[in-house]
Formats: sequence, structure tokens, C-alpha cells
Amino acid sequence: MTETERRLIAELGENFPIEPRPFAVIGARLGLTEDQVIALVKEFMARGIIRRLSVALRHQNVGFTANAMVVWKVPPERLEEVGKMLASFQEVTHCYERETAPQWPYNLYTMVHRPHRGECLAIAARLSEAVGIKEYRVLFSTAELKRSNPQYFTERG
Repeated sequence: MTETERRLIAELGENFPIEPRPFAVIGARLGLTEDQVIALVKEFMARGIIRRLSVALRHQNVGFTANAMVVWKVPPERLEEVGKMLASFQEVTHCYERETAPQWPYNLYTMVHRPHRGECLAIAARLSEAVGIKEYRVLFSTAELKRSNPQYFTERG
């Protein structure tokens, strides 16, 4: 990798600029144009250097203090169908499959963030009706552990 590529990857691991044209801001930091940054990101994806580019919204900072993980007991033959349906709902921010355990039969997990717990509970009930799955639990976060961005090509190693 070139030094410019390494610097761009390190920059992409930092907090994304909250700007109308974030790639222009990143480019200005690196001495590149917006178009050059976008072209390099596309090249990284094509080469498999990065799989995707995403940002994580700190939901507490925008008023979403109720964080609900809704866990679902879905028959294996319906898992893909139900997962796709749940993931299509605007209120669902994450949707993923997990293995079950003898004391924990839930195999599909979704996340919902809202200002109040009651809203999360109402959304879970609506999702249940929509997908026809009645066996689910709503678990609320009690604390958020420290989040950090992955760091690549840093001075620290």
C-alpha cells in the first residue's frame, strides 16, 4: 500500500465528519480531492481491503435512551424469511442470527432504539404481529460499555 492509502484507511477509522460532504473534508486533511477519496474507497472495496464503510450514530446524543434488544425464537426453516422481514423495518437498526443454548432458545436478535421504553415495547409487539412470531423477549440496556473505532496504521502499532 502507498503511504496515501495507509493514511486514508487510518482516517476512515476515525470519527466520520458530520458534514454535507464528508469525503471532501477527509480529502482536505490528506491533500486529496473529494473525487480521489471516493475513487480510493471504491478501489479498496473492489480489492477487498475494506468490506464496507459505515458510521455508527451515538443514539444517546440524539435522544434515544431506551435501547432494546428483542430476541426471537424463530423456527429454523423460517429464520431467513423472518430475519429479512425484521431487518426491513425502519425501527430495526441491527438484525442477526445467533446460536441457541439449552437455557436460551432465541436465535434471532434485533435492536431498537427509542426515547422511551414503552415505544420499544410497542414496536416489538408490532414486529411480532407482522412476522407471526410470538416467542420473543425484550431486553433493555442498563449501561453502554466504551465504544471505540478500529485503529489501523497508527503510531501505536
